[in-house]
Amino acid sequence: MTVKAGPPPLDGAHDAWAAALLGRPFAELDARTQRVARHVGQRRPISAQPAADAAPATRGQRAADAVAAFGGSWTFVGLFAATMLVWVALNAVLLGLHGSTFDPYPFILLNLFLSMLAAVQAPIILMSQNRQSEKDRITAAHDYEINLKAELEIMLLHDKLDQLREQQWSELLAQQAEQMRLLALLTVQSAATSPR
Repeated sequence: MTVKAGPPPLDGAHDAWAAALLGRPFAELDARTQRVARHVGQRRPISAQPAADAAPATRGQRAADAVAAFGGSWTFVGLFAATMLVWVALNAVLLGLHGSTFDPYPFILLNLFLSMLAAVQAPIILMSQNRQSEKDRITAAHDYEINLKAELEIMLLHDKLDQLREQQWSELLAQQAEQMRLLALLTVQSAATSPR
């Protein structure tokens, strides 16, 4: 497979090039593979910041990311544990001093607040995870393009090395033929000039 990376492959213009490297005509390739083929043909880098491909975050998405970041931190766990302890301690102190509390055992009001917190926090965290999944998909697609371009570049390098090796062999054979011709000429001259 001897393929030269020349001008940028345009739809249908370099079917042989695409068929040799990718096994299919250029027009049959998907959009990402065509993009990679163009970059290889134009000898341009394909790497870029994948976040640039993502849509800018809305205010709600940024808020969901902030809630998910805080909800998944040790600060949140510490504040949550401290709030629970203060709630229970406050009810115990009020029970001891006044004989009644604002949330008697088994802390039904606290359970209500915890349920509401979980009900609100879970969908917000899911929104943030969905957004992160979208970023991951964009990054994975970009990684695929970079890997495909690297593979194609390696194939082109192998082709160039094969061409250089064949060229060197041809030159060596030509030099050897010339040396053999000169040796035969010297042998004939030596035989003609030598005394018998």
